[in-house]
Amino acid sequence: MRTHFCGLIDESMIGQSVTLCGWADVARDLGGLCFIDLRDHEGIVQVVAEPDSAAEGNAAVIATAAQVGYEDCLRITGTVRKRQAVNNRVPTGQVEVVATHIEVLNKAEPLPFHAHENPGEDIRLKYRYLDLRTPEMQRKMRTRTKLVQALRRWLDARGFQDIETPILTKATPEGARDFLVPARMHPGEFYALPQSPQLFKQILMVAGFDRYYQIARCFRDEALRADRQLEFTQLDMEFAWVEESDVQDTAEAMIRDAFRDVMQVELAQPFPRITWAEAMRRFGSDKPDLRIEMEFTDIAELVKGCEFKVFTDWANAEDGRVIALRAPGAASLSRKQIDDIGAHAAKYGAKGLAWMKIEDPAQGREGVNSPIAKFLDDATLAAILQATGAQGGDLVLFGAAAYNTASEFMGAVRLKLGKDLGLVREGWAPLWVTDFPMFEWDDEAQRYVALHHPFTAPAVDDVAELQANAKTAVSRGYDMVLNGNEIGGGSIRIHRPAMQSAVFELLGIDAGEAQAKFGFLLDALRYGAPPHGGIAFGIDRIAALMAGTESIRDVIAFPKTTGAQCPMTGAPSPIPDAQLAEVHVSVRPKPAKVDEPAAE
Repeated sequence: MRTHFCGLIDESMIGQSVTLCGWADVARDLGGLCFIDLRDHEGIVQVVAEPDSAAEGNAAVIATAAQVGYEDCLRITGTVRKRQAVNNRVPTGQVEVVATHIEVLNKAEPLPFHAHENPGEDIRLKYRYLDLRTPEMQRKMRTRTKLVQALRRWLDARGFQDIETPILTKATPEGARDFLVPARMHPGEFYALPQSPQLFKQILMVAGFDRYYQIARCFRDEALRADRQLEFTQLDMEFAWVEESDVQDTAEAMIRDAFRDVMQVELAQPFPRITWAEAMRRFGSDKPDLRIEMEFTDIAELVKGCEFKVFTDWANAEDGRVIALRAPGAASLSRKQIDDIGAHAAKYGAKGLAWMKIEDPAQGREGVNSPIAKFLDDATLAAILQATGAQGGDLVLFGAAAYNTASEFMGAVRLKLGKDLGLVREGWAPLWVTDFPMFEWDDEAQRYVALHHPFTAPAVDDVAELQANAKTAVSRGYDMVLNGNEIGGGSIRIHRPAMQSAVFELLGIDAGEAQAKFGFLLDALRYGAPPHGGIAFGIDRIAALMAGTESIRDVIAFPKTTGAQCPMTGAPSPIPDAQLAEVHVSVRPKPAKVDEPAAE
């Protein structure tokens, strides 16, 4: 139907006849002289229908052009010529197409929103086909395509095998809820959609495939947010006969080349490596944004004997922490703005947020404006100013709580201040975070849970040593972080059945349950499983970063809302009883709402 794409018309084609197909982005009738900005997936070119054209049937061309409306689907034939009024805002701005034939392939009804507007997300997702038609969404989705192509080329060239693993599999919970699929031929039994190909890729290493990858669809029945969907795509990789550095060096080279290929960006070489403990100590996050230069100062030793009870209680507690965070130039913030920062910290567990505005540190107490200064003697105050490096015009914020809680809410404060104060530098800041804790304690369940997943190898190779030191055990896990986003996570896996059984036991999974859920893995490990490890990258997250958007929904063709719904198709939806009966499923009615008794 067409000979060329709209966005690829250039000066080399002047004098040529071309046939284009696309949508009317803009249509203007200037009283017999008509202009149409015709758009396809490659871009926009100006088409003109003018009365002085020598083309046969010119009056019909002008008449048709005059009736063209917004987003009409068109096929236009014409001759390329030099444009008099050059438009440097578009790549085709040096030329235009003089129409000799215009065919309306499909007339568009009035649209629910204009492509140049910014409608709410519900409207965008209900009419996703119109949203995706816009140049900005076309650009974002193309960025994703280029990313996947670059990753595949890189892996194929280095001997990785692309192997598909099952979508219908066994329910083996790894921290999130499974999506369950009733098995019609096995009444009362269910498949699960995979949260990841984790166990299958480990078994592929046992099977001798050495280097595996897959662009895998994964499913997790969990709450949605800007960087999380019920179904998502990850680049899954696994290596046999490796240690941490082998996986990390390979993955880092791949990501560096992908950014060079897709974005012409050079990432750092090598990426910095810091441990989980260092990341929490310096930044209060296991995915720190290194573009923000602010770091924590621990001041527990300085305030153990002060009169401010919140400080002294946590400074003297075994698991307590007292943090100071200097925000350069932030003393100009109003009390309301500081209160807003405190409210933000409260979302992450803060009970309060103390502060100091530094006017002139050389004047000591007289140069400080703070509601807590009266509780600090001169020596303590001077020590805090020196430790934080506070300068005139700075704001110092303080957090005191249990170590992990204080780290988390002050980490959130650091990010907010960085964004609000414009302290996030431009560019890309990748790093590796390593040596994660093996377990964390779940107070509600009164047992350990795996920080990554239960197949991550501990740093120690002795079962008895792991069992004796489970609380402080370190794993062989690692994450790749970019601009404060975890884009990839992996580990060296457990390859000996005795260690895997010991980890299950520490997680409260007894031998019977382990055999029922993971027996096929334990069996495989008994037959000469090699040391192996891997990593998985979030395609959606990386594509969103490359496309310059904060939401992965902008790089997924048909995402769900935060309410886990698809406004376009109406999913999820009820299923007829007859169809449910075929898969031996009945739906329990929703519990009726109990009316509260009227107040007396």
